[in-house]
Amino acid sequence: MRLLGLAACGILPAPPIRATPTKDKLSQTTGQPFGKDWLRETAQRLAREPYIAPTDARPPWLAAMTWDDYQALNNFRIDHSLWAGGELPFQARFFHLGLYFHHPVNLYEVADGIARPVIFSPEMFKYGPRVKDRIPEQVGDLGFAGFRVNSRADWDRDMFSFLGASYFRAVGASKQYGLSARGLAINTAMDHPEEFPTFGSFWLERPAMDATALTLHALLDSPSITGAYSFVVTPGDTTIMEVESHLFPRRPIERLGIAPMTSMYQCGENDRRIADDYRPEIHDSDGLALWSGTGEWIWRPLLNPHYIRVNSFVDDNPRGFGLLQRDRNFDHYQDDGAFYNKRPSLWVEPLGNWGRGAVQLIELPTADETLDNIVAFWNPVEPAQPDRELAFNYRLYWGAQPPARPTVAEVVATRVGIGGVPGEKLAGPLRKFVLDFQGGPLAQLPETASVEAVVAASRGELRDVAAHRLHESELWRCHFDLSASGSEPVDLRCFLRDATGALSETWLYQWSPPPPRG
Repeated sequence: MRLLGLAACGILPAPPIRATPTKDKLSQTTGQPFGKDWLRETAQRLAREPYIAPTDARPPWLAAMTWDDYQALNNFRIDHSLWAGGELPFQARFFHLGLYFHHPVNLYEVADGIARPVIFSPEMFKYGPRVKDRIPEQVGDLGFAGFRVNSRADWDRDMFSFLGASYFRAVGASKQYGLSARGLAINTAMDHPEEFPTFGSFWLERPAMDATALTLHALLDSPSITGAYSFVVTPGDTTIMEVESHLFPRRPIERLGIAPMTSMYQCGENDRRIADDYRPEIHDSDGLALWSGTGEWIWRPLLNPHYIRVNSFVDDNPRGFGLLQRDRNFDHYQDDGAFYNKRPSLWVEPLGNWGRGAVQLIELPTADETLDNIVAFWNPVEPAQPDRELAFNYRLYWGAQPPARPTVAEVVATRVGIGGVPGEKLAGPLRKFVLDFQGGPLAQLPETASVEAVVAASRGELRDVAAHRLHESELWRCHFDLSASGSEPVDLRCFLRDATGALSETWLYQWSPPPPRG
């Protein structure tokens, strides 16, 4: 939606700002009062009106540009940043429309409770030689595809960004982007097309001189739902986003995904199905971690499956969940360009009682590391219905480690391969699973300690289950073989214990026999 669409729903256009305005310039213009209550009421009102789909706003010269063209096009002049000059602790910079980003978003600066639109100008971008001659003399107001924010701690590298549909990303201490979050997921991995809600308007609050966090707001819209969002973003070694959302369904929604995150897993130590690459592992995240309402810690390694898989982890008022990159060893990736070992983990901490539902994990097959194929979110047990407001508050933590970790040992490696022992002639399919645990009470146990591996399988036969401490290492290893015929997946579960109780988190896995060739 551009300003015309906003006016139609009661959001009045206000005098624009084309660069960072001074306080005197702000006082000389009138804007539109803005507040969280107004945003919530606007979202609620929109939900009672028919959905108006945004149209492709790219002129022909922009629509014809390729990936390389877009890189030459999207060179923002930092002296045109919102709040440029370095006096304030944050700056907002903008993305050019084009390539995959067809629909401009409305951007507003909020100062002293008054919102004023930020208007596109070609002067904001330094167009490279590759595209400069193809740009008309009069470009007009194209609008922006999205924005990114930098903090005083590092004016050169992003702190977070919002770009495309309801997607956004943030970094931790490594300043490395990785997986994405979304405002909402609707009907992901069902037998009909997924719906992608859009953040069509943003309001960025001008920070105080001594501010340690930046506050922004967003209006979400889609054929099925509208929403009012507020974000309070605090930078640091872990970037923290406190999210407040109010959702208003237009129609029933079969699968609603709250606090969704999207990542990529192509291959790793447990899944070498697609591994024709010099790099041993290629992934933004290597596992889904869950801290259940009962206090159990669960680790589910990710997979690149043969077909779409949906797993649900039923819970009541979860304490947290996230897609993590636990493996931080560069040698395991050997990628000095993408730096997968530096990719951030993303942890969701629910605020308040989320009730009953399930963390759902969706894994799609991929042969391309540029395509995200992993999705995780909270799916409430109560279906979304029209005329019923849903409210979910939560914190997002972007960084190397989540804010909460098990007091018991964690799974640090999962390996899968041919079963049996060398030289043994196998009578049927046999797979070996080798799990490494580290930390917690295991770190204090001697090699002679009596540790039991508790393993269960949904079908098939388990053989040679054992656990031992690796010589001259803090790692404890569990290994077992699985014999299972047929094509149905096998759900596996394992944890370590001794006479005092559980020593590790619970490892969950779903192994699928490979499909017949051809």
